[in-house]
Amino acid sequence: MLSQATGQYIHFEQLGLDPVALDLGFFTLKWYSLAYIGGILLGWWYLLKLLARPGAPMGRQHADDLIFYATLGIILGGRLGYILFYRPDLFLKPLQVLKLWDGGMSFHGGAIGVMIAIIVLARKYGLNWLRVHDYVACAVPFGLFFGRLANFVNGELWGRATDVPWAVVFPRTGMDVPRHPSQLYEAGLEGIALFLVLAFFFWRTQARYQPGKLVGIFLLGYGASRFFVEYFREADEQLMWLQQATGLNMGQYLCMPMILGGAYLIATAKGRRQRVESIAGRESVA
Repeated sequence: MLSQATGQYIHFEQLGLDPVALDLGFFTLKWYSLAYIGGILLGWWYLLKLLARPGAPMGRQHADDLIFYATLGIILGGRLGYILFYRPDLFLKPLQVLKLWDGGMSFHGGAIGVMIAIIVLARKYGLNWLRVHDYVACAVPFGLFFGRLANFVNGELWGRATDVPWAVVFPRTGMDVPRHPSQLYEAGLEGIALFLVLAFFFWRTQARYQPGKLVGIFLLGYGASRFFVEYFREADEQLMWLQQATGLNMGQYLCMPMILGGAYLIATAKGRRQRVESIAGRESVA
């Protein structure tokens, strides 16, 4: 029924979007790559703003080093996570594993990669790794926002069939069916909404002095947002059987430990509060 009346919906081709941002013939730059670069740079800039407040868990030098560690964590963790969770068959095709420019990154894998990077950095400099996580978590929504916008520009990770007025017909699906622009739903919830929530708790409350609270809010907020949006998002074709068998898809299963872990960190954060001696600022905070 939907395929017979798609003229009233938005056709992706009419938007004039191109996955390639710059094509010089000998060099091609895609929006997908710019999304990662922009997310990392804006996240770093915002992190420096956070660290300028009293009681910061690390200094400018640590933040600069963290960009290198975190970037490796995002790329390696994101790619390996995608292959492990969604495309294990690619382990038998080593050359395909290296094709990052074709997409195929997992946020959950990238999150694990960044977590490992923070722990390594904290051990190297003797920092409180949980408080560093708190500050980094506040900057992550930048990357999530730009990443989801890039998914939309690429016409990938589309939503389920629907008849809502703002439905989009994506050509890469191979079917003339209007679908939820779930990439934009995620950009709004995981990017804008989550950023505002974290900003409120950082700037307007004492959450940054309770180790684990901000990263707990991030994990709970992201996990709940992603779990919800997955009801509007088409499951990966190779994992459709999981959704048909259980009613939930891989993304939702991966969000469950994030939701539980986030709730635990929030509930126990007050018990971890202690006198915070400033690393970057001038004041200590009881």
